[in-house]
Amino acid sequence: MKIAYYPGCSLQTMAKDYDMSARVVSEFLGIELVEIPDWNCCGASAAHASSKYLPIALCARNLHMVEQMGLDVTSPCAACYQSLSYANWKLTGDPDLREKINDATGQPYQGGVKIQSFIQVFSKLTAEKIQSQVVQPLEGLKVAVYYGCLLVRPSNVVEIDDPEDPQILDNLIRATSAETVDWTHKVECCGGSLSVTNEDISLKLARDILSSAAEAGAHCIITACPQCHFNLDMKQNKMNKVFNTDLKLPVFYFTQLLGLSLGIEPNCLGMDLMTAKAMLSRIS
Repeated sequence: MKIAYYPGCSLQTMAKDYDMSARVVSEFLGIELVEIPDWNCCGASAAHASSKYLPIALCARNLHMVEQMGLDVTSPCAACYQSLSYANWKLTGDPDLREKINDATGQPYQGGVKIQSFIQVFSKLTAEKIQSQVVQPLEGLKVAVYYGCLLVRPSNVVEIDDPEDPQILDNLIRATSAETVDWTHKVECCGGSLSVTNEDISLKLARDILSSAAEAGAHCIITACPQCHFNLDMKQNKMNKVFNTDLKLPVFYFTQLLGLSLGIEPNCLGMDLMTAKAMLSRIS
């Protein structure tokens, strides 16, 4: 399988471990990622606050380059995936807008590029194919699969799975022999975009998500969003101080858990960049 790869800004900075694990697991499973040459930021975090046209124009330039490559495109980042999908949906369905944006970018996008989430790309391999390559089954590990608010919504734009009870990533993780738990907050927003401007709300939303996962008996949370990973993982100490709690739940990218089950060394998955010794000892 060959597909254009849009890493996005986060995977070049705070989520380098996600980029590392995404690339090495893809190569292991025979997925050829072709990085888009000279890609630019999609504007997912803040561009919409400046202009309703800016994020669409930023994505249109990337989509134009994908169109020249003659491939479908994927992005591991949930925010980038949603941003590209929304822009594609608008540009494909509104010829007048597409003409206006194309005039602005000078790089005309004709429409029709297919955008797949990174989870969809792996899911096409089938659970049987992944299971056949698992050398370290994650038996006994209970995982809270966290989709967040961007990966599955709005459903008329992304069309990835049931927006209220998605299972696509649960099924992928079950192929590693790990158990996915039923819990209440799998599609709730973590408030990541408010972590700077309104941290009180952001901490409460993230605390509720972690508490729900812990109450369901999860040993860890997995995500496909760098912002969610940062908000849920890096701020646990602060949450414990603010809310007088004792949350100690590791948060991983789904590619890291998948890579471990395939026998890929933790340092090749970027896991030396994080504090997960307790988690690694549980499954080693």
